[in-house]
Amino acid sequence: MNQLAAKDVLTVTEKQAHIHVSGHPGQPELAALYGWLRPKLVLPVHGEIRHMHEQARFALERGVPGALVQENGDLCRLAPGPAQIVERVRSGRLILDGDVILPADGETINERRKLALNGQISVAVVLSDKGFVDSAIQYRGVPVEDDRDEFLGEMNEAAEQAATGKARDRDALKEAIRLGVRRVATDWTGKKPVVDVLIVDI
Repeated sequence: MNQLAAKDVLTVTEKQAHIHVSGHPGQPELAALYGWLRPKLVLPVHGEIRHMHEQARFALERGVPGALVQENGDLCRLAPGPAQIVERVRSGRLILDGDVILPADGETINERRKLALNGQISVAVVLSDKGFVDSAIQYRGVPVEDDRDEFLGEMNEAAEQAATGKARDRDALKEAIRLGVRRVATDWTGKKPVVDVLIVDI
């Protein structure tokens, strides 16, 4: 609209007048279209599912012999014989990542989003048969610029406290360390970084 105004074109919207303009035809226009084309089949492909069902019903009421409502991923056979859905195929937005095609809402891309938004922390905890020995922590993308040493110190304390807690199996121990370190990061930043824990036995 700004580009049109720059060319001295007058634009009228619903704010200036009681109008509504849409790229979608109303029922009278659809009825006229069906009368001109006399289609054998209507296959709605745009809009919400309720809109597509209503369009199919409207077409049948106007004398179109057939109508088929499908969704993304439905593989339709239009001929020979009556149109029908014969199979479902993988559909949705895809992303080319290097040489690999991935679903846009798949596990890999969701992990990337979490890393980009919250950062990542790696925790290595060294244990002996007597218990906790030491820990080392590195982080990337976690928004701590100042007081870095204090931040790392608190996370190391949290890792040690979790590692010296009551006896538990290895998976539960890793989870306790992960949660303890992430709690410190959340208190500092308001974010929940991805925390990876490695336990080293000596």
